[in-house]
Amino acid sequence: MQHHLNTLIEHYGYFGIILVLIGGIIGLPIPDEVLLTFVGYNVFLGKMMLLPSLISAFAGSSVGITISYFLGRKLGLPFLRKFGPKMHITETRLNKTAALFKKMGPYLLFIGYFLPGIRHVTAYLAGINRYTFKKFALFAYTGAAFWSITFILLGKTLGHQWHKVEFFISKYSMFAIPLFIILLVLAGFYLQRKKSV
Repeated sequence: MQHHLNTLIEHYGYFGIILVLIGGIIGLPIPDEVLLTFVGYNVFLGKMMLLPSLISAFAGSSVGITISYFLGRKLGLPFLRKFGPKMHITETRLNKTAALFKKMGPYLLFIGYFLPGIRHVTAYLAGINRYTFKKFALFAYTGAAFWSITFILLGKTLGHQWHKVEFFISKYSMFAIPLFIILLVLAGFYLQRKKSV
């Protein structure tokens, strides 16, 4: 895995990050979080700069999720049922995400980035459910920024231990990452409240 990521970074640099994330968000089987964490590790090593890395990650994930949204809006559920399995979007995953979408609405566009298998479907469903582009963009792009920042900074912070994130994500992400987000939000509220006192 590290060899392939090294090759990607060396040959394509920031543009490679954009291209891979576009494919990953649309539904190609790409370990997006591992890529972002590796980018953070390269920032730690001084091989990449933080701001261009963040902008590239945001651009790639935003373009990818926008393409998915318009595919869902223009081609609907039949397209997803026909081509979804080729992008590892199974009927089970589709039904699971649709049920979550009914409960959480547009908030799933934000949180879905942190749930492997879910983020690939949320934008399609937003398009199928005829969300306005403004409503979609507000939640999807905010989520893209937060997701990109989280994993790139995580890789930068972990340094040489960045690869441990891959194991963590593959084993525990469905439970630990949403918990991490909740704790982060609560910490933010706590610090804001403490400042205002």
